[in-house]
Amino acid sequence: MARPDLDHRYAEVNGVRLHYVEAGTGPLMLFVHGFPQFWYAWHRLLPDFARDHHVCAPDMRGVNLSGKPEGVKAYHVTQQTDDLRALMRHLGHDKCILVGHDWGGACAWHFASQHPREIEKLIIINAPHPVMFARELRNNPQQRKASDYMALFRLDKAERVLAENDYKRLSYFFREWGSVGGSKPDAATLAKYKEAWAQPGALAASLNYYRASPLYPATPPEQVPELRPQDFTVRVPTLVIWGESDTALLPALLDGIEQCVPDLRIERIAKGSHWVVHEFPERVIELVRGFVSSRVA
Repeated sequence: MARPDLDHRYAEVNGVRLHYVEAGTGPLMLFVHGFPQFWYAWHRLLPDFARDHHVCAPDMRGVNLSGKPEGVKAYHVTQQTDDLRALMRHLGHDKCILVGHDWGGACAWHFASQHPREIEKLIIINAPHPVMFARELRNNPQQRKASDYMALFRLDKAERVLAENDYKRLSYFFREWGSVGGSKPDAATLAKYKEAWAQPGALAASLNYYRASPLYPATPPEQVPELRPQDFTVRVPTLVIWGESDTALLPALLDGIEQCVPDLRIERIAKGSHWVVHEFPERVIELVRGFVSSRVA
């Protein structure tokens, strides 16, 4: 079958103008990127799934070509979730298969726990469940150290520091990409990311995701909120794909996750880093396809 072309469109939803790409027809698959990415994070997956699904990958609010509301409160996870729910309806669907990575995964966890009837299946890629993340930030010094970068991202000077020298420090966060195995980023790919980062106001708005979140390595650790599993239980079929060479999100984040996600499948990719979607797209497609096509109990 021919690979469908991706159409670029805009939608006014939840008080913000979202840019998104879409293709195909059928059940909706909504792909949600993380930081410092934009819709292009999914470019290897979208054509494959568009053969039998309606696929959509938005630039989240504040990112790349999407609108950039003022103020930190505009970037709370509840606002991000409401964006996705409104976008889903704009696309003509009342339910979706939701795929999220990094911050997109954090939003997907929240969406699925709070609005389970709108999610057919959930796929999470290297994004910790909030209960596990809060626990590890409070109790695990290794995870706190791995998350130290979040302290920089919350500072007022973060945009200036990350943009200096042609985004040298921001590009450094891709250092793991392909370092253990899989594809490495080429110059054209990095140029696309820098173009997205350079959109007026985009970097400052993207950093507001970190400023709006209550989960970061606070000092003392007791200031990290302790979340109750019953408030964030996900009762939809869930696949977690985890690149085990991720140095920012450690494997202990998967320990005990089943208490919050009863219908759970975990697939680990040993040589995958945080950027496993880019490194091993064929394997990720295989895992997601197998999960999407499996029958719901």
